[in-house]
Amino acid sequence: MRHTVLATAIALAGMGAAVAGEGMWVPQQLPEIAGPLKKAGLKLSPKQLSDLTGDPLGAVVSLGGCTAGFVSPQGLVATNHHCAYGAIQLNSTAEKNLIRDGFYAATPGEELSAGPNARIYALDSIQDVTAQVKAAVAAAPDALARTKAVDALEKKLVAECEAEAGYRCRLYSFSGGNVYRLFRNLEIKDVRLAYAPPSSVGKYGGDVDNWMWPRHTGDFSFYRAYVGKDGKPAAFSPDNVPYQPKHWLKIADKPLGEGDFVMVAGYPGRTARYALATEFDDTAGWTYPTVGQHYKNTIAMIEAAGARNPDIAVKYAATLASLNNTMKNYEGQLEGFKRIGAAETKRKEEAEVLAWLRAQGEAGKAGLDAHAKLVELGDVARATRERDLVFANLRSTGVLGAASQLYRLSIEKAKPDAEREQGYQQRDMPALEGGMKQMERRYHPDMDRELQQYWLREYMKLPQSQRVAAVDKWLGGNDEKAIQRALDSLAKSELRNADKRMALIGADRAAFEASKDPAVQFAVAVMPTVLQLEETSKTRAGESLLARPAYLQAIADYKKSKGEFVYPDANSSLRITFGNVTGYTKLDGSKQQPFTLLEQIPAKDTGVDPFDAPKAQLDAIAAKRYSGLADKRLGTVPVNFLSNLDITGGNSGSPVLDAQGKLVGLAFDGNWESVSSNWVFDPVMTRMIAVDQRYMRWIMQEVFPAPALLKEMNVAPKGK
Repeated sequence: MRHTVLATAIALAGMGAAVAGEGMWVPQQLPEIAGPLKKAGLKLSPKQLSDLTGDPLGAVVSLGGCTAGFVSPQGLVATNHHCAYGAIQLNSTAEKNLIRDGFYAATPGEELSAGPNARIYALDSIQDVTAQVKAAVAAAPDALARTKAVDALEKKLVAECEAEAGYRCRLYSFSGGNVYRLFRNLEIKDVRLAYAPPSSVGKYGGDVDNWMWPRHTGDFSFYRAYVGKDGKPAAFSPDNVPYQPKHWLKIADKPLGEGDFVMVAGYPGRTARYALATEFDDTAGWTYPTVGQHYKNTIAMIEAAGARNPDIAVKYAATLASLNNTMKNYEGQLEGFKRIGAAETKRKEEAEVLAWLRAQGEAGKAGLDAHAKLVELGDVARATRERDLVFANLRSTGVLGAASQLYRLSIEKAKPDAEREQGYQQRDMPALEGGMKQMERRYHPDMDRELQQYWLREYMKLPQSQRVAAVDKWLGGNDEKAIQRALDSLAKSELRNADKRMALIGADRAAFEASKDPAVQFAVAVMPTVLQLEETSKTRAGESLLARPAYLQAIADYKKSKGEFVYPDANSSLRITFGNVTGYTKLDGSKQQPFTLLEQIPAKDTGVDPFDAPKAQLDAIAAKRYSGLADKRLGTVPVNFLSNLDITGGNSGSPVLDAQGKLVGLAFDGNWESVSSNWVFDPVMTRMIAVDQRYMRWIMQEVFPAPALLKEMNVAPKGK
């Protein structure tokens, strides 16, 4: 394999070209971007910022899908309201609705478990293992063997990394497989909800304002991390004590203003800025429109069912919020693609890379061959995408999903732990058991039947060539009567009962295959097909293990030749992005200010969800009770603010830090014009939206008081 590690290209790529705004930089790049950081306004020394377990970055943690930060020496954690929404929903009922009413634990003893699967991951170390992974890839005889070799090595590295109890490790691939790093995190398993404002604050504007500016959303909540009395991670127990982090974020003591430096450390999910033009076309032309429409249909079903049954409304609240967020994101991206001509840009950029490779003669052949192979692999995947989407959703819905997961566990348990599929190893059992335990807090049989019916009807629409023989046999027919027979049968499944699900965790394969439970019978019937499709997917992945890094290296070499900077696509690992507080001009020519203000909340208020601000809030605004938190330049308390930082999903809850490394807010969204930046970054229009820490404190003083937490963060009002 002829390619160098991408880090070499990064070091040589003219870091002076790095500017505030674009770039989700890996920590290893911080020394190289020290100049641009200083130019943007950073006052901390780059050396201090490079200490990932020091102050302030050591206080930044992952929630496994969102980001957060320690804000006190007693394990208090600040994140977004929408990141804690699952925990809020899990502790809510139709009678005691914490989503609507909010929650505050005046003492730690009153805090509520965020659920058996809630986690806080605190970074401990990063190890470069590129050489080991590449050696495993090179030694494998074929594509399938390559995937299996990397999988086996990953399990070995992770097992060694987790030999000391209390840690969770993960192997990350950067730049398509040019670099591999093993991250070790302290895994805190006892996470409790300490504070969440009512939804009329935490979700003010709801889905109407989602991805929009101006915003007035108090998107913040607080968790607390707990450990055993020995200071080590432990499962939830009344005997556990608050975790004492080595570092925690201090609340900013200088007012944030327009033009000021800000940076975010967080765990962004996925971007695809180096994807092929054909991959972009598939996403824009099929994936987003198709999946988005399914989400719309599902949202309508859940909303209608929730209107009839308050129990469904509460149990599916987190699911509904997630669906709405993703659907609107897809719509924004599609609109953005058209606005900026993203398809043309992607094709032009790719054509320039290919032309440059051809000009290199023999030296460019590896990149050209890799590109051709990736196009070919895309063509293969495209041929069955409708079937793959419908079949995956059908077998993961409600009791069918539980049955499929439990039966697969019985198959994997018969293997040595190191040979089991990821997700079914011993290290994964707490999460699997937790999911089975809490399923009925997010499940209702009537809603489950509707969702099963929806996907069975979608399955019936597939052309015969895309059908799954095992599903056809299980259905025993090709019409609506067959669907209703299947649904009537599934309604008798015992897997809707938590005790039955938990009992099956210990069952062997033979017990499943002898079962008369209709959901289990479905899982047994389709499993051979599932395993066959997995093997096919692994073979394609093995082909990509050679092609993707070679092509991305070609892109890096091309950019290097032009003196441009290179940063890897986001992959849920720790990244740093930096820039400045700044507004922007919308497409209609209206100039948008970087801060929204308290007085704009009642101007927007209708008294009806989602613009139904609490009376205490409206009264405090009318009385101009600013609690000493007003910004003199604004004449009032700021609510949300804009900056030109580069973030994506997963960054939600990320601490926004000022030039001194102090907390000025929490990232929670981007503007409508920015969502397409996952594929093509637009520096003119891309803006991050954050909730200002002054608004958070104002809410905690005037609207939904939390005096003990303010005191804990050392920001209690004077005299209190």
